[in-house]
Amino acid sequence: MNSSKIKNIFWDVDGVLADLNYAYYHFLKGHPKYREQHEGLKWEQLAEVLSIVPEYGALELKTHPEHGKEMDRDFCADQKFFRNRPLYPGVIEALKELNERGYRQFTMSATFDVEAKRAYLEDVLAPVADFLTIECVQHGEFMHDTAKRDSLLACYQKYDLLPEETILVDDRIYNLYAAIDSGAHPVRMRCEFTTDLPDDLSWVPEFPNVPAVSDWLVGTQLKLS
Repeated sequence: MNSSKIKNIFWDVDGVLADLNYAYYHFLKGHPKYREQHEGLKWEQLAEVLSIVPEYGALELKTHPEHGKEMDRDFCADQKFFRNRPLYPGVIEALKELNERGYRQFTMSATFDVEAKRAYLEDVLAPVADFLTIECVQHGEFMHDTAKRDSLLACYQKYDLLPEETILVDDRIYNLYAAIDSGAHPVRMRCEFTTDLPDDLSWVPEFPNVPAVSDWLVGTQLKLS
């Protein structure tokens, strides 16, 4: 991928801009239905409770072997836990720098409750609301759901974007395939709980945080200009 040709950035929210793992941890330890079972849970044990399936490559409540769907809906229904996902350090500053350099930026988020997710995003991303476009879409129940691909395709048309000039920054492996299927370039975000990419995606750039993605885009552009 030649990042000097990239003009548009779609940021996934959970696991990229915001720390969903933090929210999951406090949900398991604090929700009335689950706190007794997970009272002694330690941060490093999250992946033992929420086993990571290969298609995701990251933590998900819905993959819990016994209560996945129930947990996911309980989490989305309780704003105390749903909103308890702070932005990662440096996110606002990185987005502002990329805006100053002319990149068009969007969030791309699939969720059960579109209104609740949009309200959260408009609140937590208020410092960049003057240039960041928020896109939320209803998702289905399964990992192969096409919501993100379909939403990307709709956004290309809505905002007059070229997919070959676009990246999707995401931590979920199945969403990287969605970016490719839509014609965009995938970029992977990693954390201590994400698993390695499958061999057929080994070429996808991976970064530990949003500022690192910004440095990569800006640095490559400067180097090639």
